[in-house]
Amino acid sequence: MPATRPPRKTPDYRVVSLIIACAIFMEQLDATVLATALPAMARDFDASAPAMSIAMTAYLLALAIGIPASGAMADRYGARRVFSASIVVFVAGSVLCSLATTLPMMVGARLLQGAGGSMMAPLGRLILLRVVERKNLVSAMSWTLVPAFLGPLLGPPLGGLLVSYWSWHWIFYINIPIGLMGFVLVRRLIPYIEAADDPKAFDLRGFVLCGLCLGCGLFGLEMVSQRDGLERATALMAVSLVAAFGYVWHARRHAAPLLDLSLMKIASFRLSVVGGSLMRITQGAQPFLLPLLFQLAFGYSAAHAGRLVLATALGALIMRILTPWLLRRVGYRRGLIGNGVLASLGYAVCALFRPGWPDWVMFVLLVGCGAFMSFQFAAYNTVAYEAVPTRRMSTASSLYTTLQQLMLSVGVCVGALILKVAISIGHDPRPQLADFSAAFIVVTLISLSSTWWHLKFAPDVGAELSGHRTKAAA
Repeated sequence: MPATRPPRKTPDYRVVSLIIACAIFMEQLDATVLATALPAMARDFDASAPAMSIAMTAYLLALAIGIPASGAMADRYGARRVFSASIVVFVAGSVLCSLATTLPMMVGARLLQGAGGSMMAPLGRLILLRVVERKNLVSAMSWTLVPAFLGPLLGPPLGGLLVSYWSWHWIFYINIPIGLMGFVLVRRLIPYIEAADDPKAFDLRGFVLCGLCLGCGLFGLEMVSQRDGLERATALMAVSLVAAFGYVWHARRHAAPLLDLSLMKIASFRLSVVGGSLMRITQGAQPFLLPLLFQLAFGYSAAHAGRLVLATALGALIMRILTPWLLRRVGYRRGLIGNGVLASLGYAVCALFRPGWPDWVMFVLLVGCGAFMSFQFAAYNTVAYEAVPTRRMSTASSLYTTLQQLMLSVGVCVGALILKVAISIGHDPRPQLADFSAAFIVVTLISLSSTWWHLKFAPDVGAELSGHRTKAAA
């Protein structure tokens, strides 16, 4: 009979939640912290600032590829063990990033860093579900949601601060003590979680096909914005398309596919995925375009640009408090339609920003941008699971989170591509105000196209979640 580990007293759920929240915050922070550091890194690597977008895309790509495998890894090796190992991989990637001297070295280190980070968020939620009592679960989740949401928004201002007063290397140095402390706390305070008694066979073929589809697709899109990269981009996109068709064929015949595409038959899940994907392209482009606009076109310092971008985080925090009340008042369908238009037009206003504008005016407008987008994604992230059966929640979460990370990566690529096209049309090799304005207008139009999908939601969708009652129901 195999030996079993002695039971360990579970610490207060707030302690567990904060340990997990810190790890998720670190992982989400690194998704955008490079935004304000790209001009400084470009100078050191002898590259253009728009070309540096691949350093952000590589990290987001590794997240998107690794997330689907997190559940299978936890079932086979245990959630706590894999979670702590992912922290070690993340810290190792951070060390290599700080030592990078060329852009290819940075991309490789960011891929390793993203591979470690990809396991943090899904396994953190799984650990909470396993060790926190049901009566405390809602409170525990709230402790982890806010730090995870703030990470991408606080990345640009923190990056600007570090670049202005130290160097871009400190962006990665700060992960080392935080990661090591997190590893020790996970091993000492989070109870051991046994692996599954009969784990399902890992869908290796599905994992390879997903990796080829996502990796080649994103890097192909990234290559389009690079100099003389059209031929390679075409080849990569062709491989991505073949892999996508291959995975669809494979998933229909596999008993437990890595990503269960049959979930798209559920109307509320499908509409949330499609509408949210279009909106996330804009949200992914924003932390890439705004810091470059303020630094390259306005001539602001990295710290100055970071302070302005911080406004979106403030708006998001304010809206987190108001979201339940607003959903109860207007419901999901009306909220997604009306707020979706406002959120898109909010970023269209960024196309009008000029150096002569007072900082406080731009700050207030960006607070509105952050608030509108915060409401939109809070609505998407809850209504998506309304009709998903309980037994399929984990697979639905894997698919939704993977697509979420994928579209944020696409947003960075699209922003860089539009900027590159606009620059090529002009006569100056450096991006000008008009180039940034064109990029903001295009991503706004992409977001506005999601309105077509919002109109397809049922009038009473999410009524049980929000407490909103339509006139027909009344």
